[in-house]
Amino acid sequence: MTSERPSAPDFFYGTAWKENRTAGLTELALRVGFRGIDTANQRRHYFEAGVGQGLAAAYRAGVVARSDVFLQTKFTYQSGQDHRLPYNPAARPSAQVTQSLTSSLEHLGTDYVDSFVLHGPSLDYSWSDADAEVWEAMCKERQAGRTRFLGVSNVSLRHLEQMTAAHGDLPAFVQNRCFAQLGWDREVRSFCRERKMRYQGFSLLTANVEVLHHPLVLALAASQDATPAQVVFSFARRIGMLPLTGTSNPEHMKQDLCSRDKTLSPEAMQAIESLVG
Repeated sequence: MTSERPSAPDFFYGTAWKENRTAGLTELALRVGFRGIDTANQRRHYFEAGVGQGLAAAYRAGVVARSDVFLQTKFTYQSGQDHRLPYNPAARPSAQVTQSLTSSLEHLGTDYVDSFVLHGPSLDYSWSDADAEVWEAMCKERQAGRTRFLGVSNVSLRHLEQMTAAHGDLPAFVQNRCFAQLGWDREVRSFCRERKMRYQGFSLLTANVEVLHHPLVLALAASQDATPAQVVFSFARRIGMLPLTGTSNPEHMKQDLCSRDKTLSPEAMQAIESLVG
């Protein structure tokens, strides 16, 4: 069981959709001050080897050491991959987990990752036998020291309830796309908080464009000498969320990190939480 909240940086840099810019943007994110890097062994949306190249460049330049960086990667089922698979598609799911993580460690130039995440359950509406097999294999990877923590992504409350009922080992992290229209994933966040799991929110900006232009958020940004994005990230952190940003803009990287210095009143927090939906 998850007994204590896992330690991690309070802001992650997401590396999806970067392609040939992945190495340079990963190194830049580390130079700007990010210490959490999120990737996946899913060539369809990520260039994980490029993340490794960016890390290596940052290490060589003395920007960071491996111990300074929290590395998070994911195992992705074949249905979420393209033809560039990191495992043998004919192998059992448990063997695919091992093959995927071995490949990730090679890509990232390390002998362990800090967090290894199931990219998404195999079924939309329930925790399946395949998921159970994959999770047990992931637990064995943690026991072997190849990852410090485990997580799940793109999950519903139903997935988490069924997972909890089926397994003694719970995820340390839950990572979901977070929509204001759905209450900022309130039910899943509450479930995580009660069990000391860390909730990671992604697409906080791209999934909530209407929030960034809402008069309330614009007014709060003006009063805080902040950007609307900084207001959203500050809000996310205050409600216990570990936010991810995937910006490719160097100035936005700096601004996003500076959201840690912005404060919101309880009234503002309540207004944002009930803004939409």
